[in-house]
Amino acid sequence: MKLLKIKKQTGEKKENKNKEIYRVMYVFMGLFLTLTVFLSYFLIVDSRKVIDNPYNLRQDNFSKKVVRGKILGNKGEVLAETIVEEDGKEIRNYPYANMFAHVVGYSQNGKTGLEKQANFDLLTSDIPFYEKIYKQFSEEKLPGNQIVTTLDVDLQKVAYEALGEHNGAVVALEPSTGKILTMVSKPDYDPNAILEIWEDLTKEGSTDSCLLNRASQGLYPPGSTFKILTALEYIRENPNTYLDYSYQCKTGIFSFQNVDIKCYHQKAHGMQNLKEAFANSCNGAFAQMGSDFNLTQFQQLCQTFLFNQELPVSFASNPSSFTLVEGVPMWEILQSSIGQGKTEITPLHNAFIAASVANGGILMKPYLIEKVENVYGAVIESYMPSFYKTLMTTQEADILTEMMKECVTDGTGTGVKSSDYTAAGKTGTAEWDERKKSHAWFVGFAPAENPQIVVSIVVEEVGTGSEYAVPIAKKIFDAYLLEK
Repeated sequence: MKLLKIKKQTGEKKENKNKEIYRVMYVFMGLFLTLTVFLSYFLIVDSRKVIDNPYNLRQDNFSKKVVRGKILGNKGEVLAETIVEEDGKEIRNYPYANMFAHVVGYSQNGKTGLEKQANFDLLTSDIPFYEKIYKQFSEEKLPGNQIVTTLDVDLQKVAYEALGEHNGAVVALEPSTGKILTMVSKPDYDPNAILEIWEDLTKEGSTDSCLLNRASQGLYPPGSTFKILTALEYIRENPNTYLDYSYQCKTGIFSFQNVDIKCYHQKAHGMQNLKEAFANSCNGAFAQMGSDFNLTQFQQLCQTFLFNQELPVSFASNPSSFTLVEGVPMWEILQSSIGQGKTEITPLHNAFIAASVANGGILMKPYLIEKVENVYGAVIESYMPSFYKTLMTTQEADILTEMMKECVTDGTGTGVKSSDYTAAGKTGTAEWDERKKSHAWFVGFAPAENPQIVVSIVVEEVGTGSEYAVPIAKKIFDAYLLEK
């Protein structure tokens, strides 16, 4: 009996010891699996980000072994290339000089634009293995991959020349795909001479901000282009009665709680329904709408439309701001309802809002790089259009489209009207300094029935959107729709 008891105790000890061994084994297996998952994730997802970080010294090693690749337009035009001279000196050349300065960027004294976004690809060589081995044995540098962008060179030229000597920005994109076709910013600079002009561009006290990409980083009051969202908020808060809306603009001034909102040049528009108020950009009507808004709901709408957050792009951009909350003074509510006050937006963001209207409420993910090729044109990686977010219903998009069409046919945007296509849009005149002229805005798309192109244009310190921004939009629409 005693012997049995001893054997039983010994067996229990053995079993307990085995359990402890199994526990330790499971812990190590768990740690091993965790490490495997982490390493797999790093290699597949994060490694490229780490390598592509400008602070990573591995990039310097890449540039010692690889000749930086080309950046191409959507039809194969060379936007940036590295020329190797007889003595081996490498010179980065930008054939279009100032025209693509901000969107393509530069690769000396730091990197900006596509030069930064595609840095890893441009310093990677995917030529055939046997050729790579041969060049390495011959101590020749490898040719870097090239990127094909979505940028339309012809359209960029039209937009660049149409903006002329004015400062501002132009963005054009395809609403159905998210492809960015054009991105112009002025004032600009010649990236070919970046080293020579660097001190002038960055000197203390300079107010030109030539290095700033105004298209994606410039923040402006949206002016009346913001009435697209004010109108949508009114429709959502009054789904059954918005068609019955009316406002009597008798004097061109809307007064409420000791706050006066004036229509442009204090023009009296008379009796206005919602579509007419939108087309004629009646400030009084939109201030009156805003005076009765649910501010929490309005804030949520603007949040849905990407205010106060990073934009879904892979290049430098600034978040737009909308600050209305419950309890703010009435003047801020009224001003914000007409696109003034503290609201600020980038031209790129304004293009996204117009694109969502043009695309039935859906915003496609915007992108600049279509594919990565090796030096012989073999495709290494392709980027396809992808869904980003639904910002409104199809019905809401249709209602706003009709209002934007009215703005072009019988309102402030008639300068973009054409017998060859139907356009839809909204002008804006954004006051920002009492001592200076307003910024001129236009956002819109064409053809209205089957939108192929969206534009967002801001011209700094010139006056009205109808006088300065609309003619630029007309030139872009004509070039893209009629001259293909």
